[in-house]
Amino acid sequence: MTESVYNVIELIGTSADSWEKATANAVAEAARTLSDLRVARVIEQDVVVEDGAVVLFRSKVRLSFKHEDDFTGDIAE
Repeated sequence: MTESVYNVIELIGTSADSWEKATANAVAEAARTLSDLRVARVIEQDVVVEDGAVVLFRSKVRLSFKHEDDFTGDIAE
């Protein structure tokens, strides 16, 4: 088995319907620009409340994807 390196990012997905849809929205958005997504872990969930009612579900998602040699993300030096 070859050794691998993975990048990790955090996104917050939102949905008016559910945390599941909020999570799926975050993953779908990441998939638009990143390839080889590996693992998504929901690390936090919350809701936005207006006038005593839940109006928005939010899921903070930590996503990993396989590191590519030509990755040009901001990396602290």
